[in-house]
Amino acid sequence: MVNHQPESPRELERHLRPTARTAISWARLCAAVQAQSTSGAGQDLELTGVSLNPQTVQPGDVFLAISGAKRHGAQFLPDALANGALAVITDAAGQELIGSQAQVPVGIVPDVRAIAATAAAAVYGTDAGTPELFGVTGTNGKTTTTFMIRSLLEALGRNTGLIGTIEMSVRGRIIPSVLTTPESTQLHGLLARMGEQDVQAVAMEVSSHSLSYNRVAGLKFAVAGYTNLTQDHLDLHGSMEEYFATKARLFEPERCEQAVVLVDDQYGRKLAKNARVPVTTLSLDAANPAAQWVVEELAPSGLGHAFTLRHRDGQRLALRTGLPGLFNVANAALAVCMVLASGVDPQRLQQVLDAHDPLSLSVPGRMQVISEQPVAVVDFAHNSDALIKALGSLRPGDGGRRIIVFGATGERDTTKRPDMGAVAVRNADIVIVTDDDPHDEDPAQIREQVAAGAQAEIDAGGHGVKLYNVAPRDAAVEFAVSLANPADAILVAGRGHEVSQEVAGIDVALDDRQELAQALSKHGFTPLSPIAQTID
Repeated sequence: MVNHQPESPRELERHLRPTARTAISWARLCAAVQAQSTSGAGQDLELTGVSLNPQTVQPGDVFLAISGAKRHGAQFLPDALANGALAVITDAAGQELIGSQAQVPVGIVPDVRAIAATAAAAVYGTDAGTPELFGVTGTNGKTTTTFMIRSLLEALGRNTGLIGTIEMSVRGRIIPSVLTTPESTQLHGLLARMGEQDVQAVAMEVSSHSLSYNRVAGLKFAVAGYTNLTQDHLDLHGSMEEYFATKARLFEPERCEQAVVLVDDQYGRKLAKNARVPVTTLSLDAANPAAQWVVEELAPSGLGHAFTLRHRDGQRLALRTGLPGLFNVANAALAVCMVLASGVDPQRLQQVLDAHDPLSLSVPGRMQVISEQPVAVVDFAHNSDALIKALGSLRPGDGGRRIIVFGATGERDTTKRPDMGAVAVRNADIVIVTDDDPHDEDPAQIREQVAAGAQAEIDAGGHGVKLYNVAPRDAAVEFAVSLANPADAILVAGRGHEVSQEVAGIDVALDDRQELAQALSKHGFTPLSPIAQTID
């Protein structure tokens, strides 16, 4: 293995801004965010960018110095100035830290993060408009649904952008992602870049973190979609109710014009009932009286499914997705309903569905099939519900077994670790616990917590499941393949598209897709095709 060296934050930042540098005066910016300038100097100073991070500051920026969990951004003003910042906006605590030593104009606001999006919109011009925005939130399915929305819109002939976990793209040009949703300053810069390149519509994942930290502030989505809500991120939110309340912020009138909501869980039903925007409801249950659109006539089609999407008024669309799993039927149905909600003619949409099969795209690391004999799949599933669904989607051959390789992320919600182990035992025949991204936590301790939950389930249920604890991860993948026969189905879960594993602060190159393909070849099986090592 070799260390993985990504672009530096400052280099990456250049991708997240318009190429044409327009300018706004310091006086206009202060007025836009209601900042009190500490001096009359610099009123005509022209600013061309905004950054919350001193490491990403570009020449001509205003640096927004926020109060962090451990240190205040104002302490890093010298770094921002060295990188070319021409002004700074901070709060009272930041002003005190800066004192009289500032070499540039200083603006004071009560809450810097609260005005970050407004500042970026003013500098980059997105306050005058953005491409049409499709936002998808929920615990699982966001990535696949946004890929499907983009695919549908491209099939309809529209220039598109994508913002999410795996990638950000501008008319097909890929920019590596760092966060599921970028910081508000980066997001407005990226949307300005998309606008100057004639992007007409953007599909975007909207995470609970982005809503908690106001990363999508200042944006209004044409259509917002909801997938599902299961236990995750409780290290941030504390409880499922708070997690739900955070997600529900996307469906307020100031953030979206209309919504499409899957009502197959209690939170979806609650969201549809309480949302203060027009809501289209969707269900996989054809008999669900609460849903306007339902899925029916579901039938296997290759590794995926063909199905009918029917509206309660009798309107019908014939759909197909080549991606495995009922959850991908849900993702496909949600994507179609969101595109319909934006005003696309149903007959026109059926034409492109028939002509282009846009819902059968390959999504990196999302139920990505590496071989068919044995069935070998890499997926991003990293919580209990996602593991259940991913394992349930596997179709072993006659007499075949389900084999899973997975772990839990370090320094995240520890309460889900034993449950993930128990879920694996209930839904697989061979369970191999290994490392995910341990970060700065002891990997062996994480594995033991997952394995303890698995062993407790075996002891309580009399399961004949075989349980193994294998590290490092590449060895666990190879071990899984060594146990397999052609009728088995292997799921390597948790990391999906990721190409490096963080261990004690070091990024170590590791791609589950590559490791699985190599192990299959080593043991005499045939992978479907070469797997791309990274996304450029």
